[in-house]
Amino acid sequence: MKITIVGTGYVGLVTGTCFAEVGIHVTCVDIDKLKIDNLNKGISPIYEPGLDPMIERNVQKGRLSFSTDLAACLPETDVIFSAVGTPPDEDGSADLQYVLDVARTVGKHMNHYILMVTKSTVPVGTAKKVRDAIQSELDKRGVNIEFDVASNPEFLKEGDAINDFLKPDRIVVGVESAKAEEIMTALYKPFTLNGHPTIFMDVPSAEMTKYAANSMLATKISFMNDIANLCEIMGADVNMVRKGIGSDSRIGTKFIYPGIGYGGSCFPKDVKALIKTADQFGYNMRVLKAVEDVNDDQKSVLFTKLHKHFKGELKGKTIALWGLSFKPQTDDMREAPSLVLIKKLLEAGCKVKAYDPVAIHETQRKIGDSIIYAKDSYDALIDADALMLVTEWTEFRFPDWDKVKKLMKQSVLFDGRNIFDYKEMKKQGFDYYCLGIRTK
Repeated sequence: MKITIVGTGYVGLVTGTCFAEVGIHVTCVDIDKLKIDNLNKGISPIYEPGLDPMIERNVQKGRLSFSTDLAACLPETDVIFSAVGTPPDEDGSADLQYVLDVARTVGKHMNHYILMVTKSTVPVGTAKKVRDAIQSELDKRGVNIEFDVASNPEFLKEGDAINDFLKPDRIVVGVESAKAEEIMTALYKPFTLNGHPTIFMDVPSAEMTKYAANSMLATKISFMNDIANLCEIMGADVNMVRKGIGSDSRIGTKFIYPGIGYGGSCFPKDVKALIKTADQFGYNMRVLKAVEDVNDDQKSVLFTKLHKHFKGELKGKTIALWGLSFKPQTDDMREAPSLVLIKKLLEAGCKVKAYDPVAIHETQRKIGDSIIYAKDSYDALIDADALMLVTEWTEFRFPDWDKVKKLMKQSVLFDGRNIFDYKEMKKQGFDYYCLGIRTK
């Protein structure tokens, strides 16, 4: 079986490489010639642990290749995965122009049965638009070629995407025919040997499943941040509360850690898109609108604490940031809380010195040289008036606190991920602030 992946972003590149890893011949296509040229040289456009050597291995074995010409790939393609971007439009809805461009190209050039699979996160009803776009091009050509459209949403965690794909909790597939189900069953058989299911359903349900899953996880995050803020006001300890509720199997322990808001390529975009889709059908997603509001506010919580600590006198203060990416194990800066924090710090007249193990170049691409980029975590601390822990990279968990205090002008720490023990920080002589615990 030969497959083509259209789009070499996070989802497309991981998907194509993992399919190649189990022996399937894969061509990854992208209109960005520079990106394809770099991939052919072994240069990946994204940071994902374990991905680079896997790409190199499968290119060498001839199972993985890269191209800018989708039409040239179609004569030998059995299955096409559309993994192009669906960025939020100005009104929050998903922009489907790239998804439909792929569909039209397929309709213009296909000459045999093809299963067209939407891998991108798309609103309910997109598969019908894809089918109509392909059929319209076939009608223009005056040819009658059978094809199927399926939905196969991804559930990959950035930083652990390889493991998620190779050993999935579940695979969700929306199909319209027995033939499409048979093909998708064969394609995913190598990944279901762990006993976890492939769940087949109708296409609209598969499209909705992705949005519902991400929206539920975003809801858990915002709920816990709301609880943390209330705990802090009332004198409760959110870490104790988290343990208390997490022991309930109906709630569980995942996604109930307080923080400074969710970011990345999925949660913000998908919550907005589902709210907009509901609006278009005349339904008000009251819970998700509150989830979004809480998250927007939470991204400013560290700045508010800083402002209060220094009694509003922030001009000229040097603030060190540990972490820039929206989560560890990725260089993804999309909707990262650090961007909101940096903007507020600069507007207040602060000097910002930041360090991140992998996201510095991506941050520079987004905001330029408006801040100082440190060479390591300790370099960021020199003469700093305060340290803000923004992203919980492993290397930040056990610093040399004596060295930290010697480097800093003032021993003030704002922990945006609650990774340090506030009692220990007080013993170390820090003015320490975290989330959901009254430390003053």
